[in-house]
Amino acid sequence: MRIRVFAHSLVSDWNHGNAHFLRGLSRALVRLGHQVRSYEELGAWSLANLIRQEGETAIEAVDDFRRIYSELDIHFYKNDATLEGFLEEELKEVDLVLIHEWNDPSVANKVLAFKEKYGFKALFHDTHHRAYTRPGEILKFHLHKVDGVLAYGEAIRRIYADGFGVPRVWTFHEAADAEVFAPRREKQETDVLWIGNWGDDERTRELMEFLLQPASALQGRRIVAYGVRYPENALEQLRQSGIEYRGYLPNLKAPQVYSRSALTLHVPRRQYANGLSGIPTIRVFEALACGTPLVCSPWTDTENMFRPGQDYLCVPDGPSMRAAIEGLLGDDAARAQLGVSGRETIEKHHTCGHRAEQLLGIYEECA
Repeated sequence: MRIRVFAHSLVSDWNHGNAHFLRGLSRALVRLGHQVRSYEELGAWSLANLIRQEGETAIEAVDDFRRIYSELDIHFYKNDATLEGFLEEELKEVDLVLIHEWNDPSVANKVLAFKEKYGFKALFHDTHHRAYTRPGEILKFHLHKVDGVLAYGEAIRRIYADGFGVPRVWTFHEAADAEVFAPRREKQETDVLWIGNWGDDERTRELMEFLLQPASALQGRRIVAYGVRYPENALEQLRQSGIEYRGYLPNLKAPQVYSRSALTLHVPRRQYANGLSGIPTIRVFEALACGTPLVCSPWTDTENMFRPGQDYLCVPDGPSMRAAIEGLLGDDAARAQLGVSGRETIEKHHTCGHRAEQLLGIYEECA
């Protein structure tokens, strides 16, 4: 089958977690024998920022991506007067077009304009909270022309079905590329790991309660944070809490970093702990795939994807977070058991291979 993917970027993961899953999904489809080609806009925000801000690290990150995901076929386009001619050539004899929500709506709508002419199936893929928080932005896309929507959680699926009136919507969760994200034998260097961006005030209170305050109370422990777009006041708060800030972490380096830490934390953005409860973001899948013990601030697994208390721990408040961290750091067996259980659940249910098979089944429903 000939599959085309329009995404913000697969090359860059700088402040762009969508790239993680799309890379793995695309490769899984290739390995199932399908021809997959991805498109991203030349000069797109994530890759431009990666190059502008990260120097030699950016070069290494792109080189690692090209090496590890050598099977992927990625083409760049210009969003200018040449775009329609480019699309007319690229969309011939295509079976399925996957349009991710982080695309310029004008580009997505130009793609969909060729649907009647060429007869391909088109699916809109949403892995963000905008349908819940800023629905007007989603309604700029010509959803009436797609064959269905892939929503990365049941709560988002209901918004498309009930709120936007889309006839066919499937819950299509993200997943881990379990080949890249796997347990490694590494010497432990840190006690507590946090990987995540500051979040544009979408989880500032939560980071204060579940990361900064527990860190301040954990004397003598090495606590490390990675991420980008931290304002100066946030960096100062990290320093005052005894947290070592290391900046941008290319996602393909994350398995090594996970394996060097005794445990890691997950502090979801506020939307995923409240109205969109039940949607695990990509970091949950990847941490569990690496066999790293995971402790989460409050979120509810409403779709029963995992085994809370067995695959990971979830705590209700800051003092409980501190207690859970201290307890795990003092119990090697408990950490090992969490790591094994988390990896087991990923292997059984939540790999990119699982999602590739699901996507093919959805395509058959549309055909």
